Amino acid sequence: MRSQLTDYGLEFNKIPLYCDNKSVIALCCNNVQHSQSKQIDIIHHFIKEQVENGVVELYFVRTEYQLADIFTKPLARERLEFLIKKIRMQSMSPETLEKLADEEEE
Repeated sequence: MRSQLTDYGLEFNKIPLYCDNKSVIALCCNNVQHSQSKQIDIIHHFIKEQVENGVVELYFVRTEYQLADIFTKPLARERLEFLIKKIRMQSMSPETLEKLADEEEE
């Protein structure tokens, strides 16, 4: 969709992608092929291509602030609660959800 809209003359900023692995960032931003990088996952090749095409921009983020972990990994309760606060997510009881649904219907 992005490429179609670009064909119509619409411009977009680069998509920020936050990564907690400096080696992956270096591989994706460096045009040199290393012997150690021959067996990289397909996703890394895709990301590298997107960086080269100017669609994505990679940023380093320390592991403890990697918000995507909440959706991709099992986490300890303290870490889960920390990340929930960071993304401003709220946990609601079934009673609260029911009240909100009732308010919507009115």
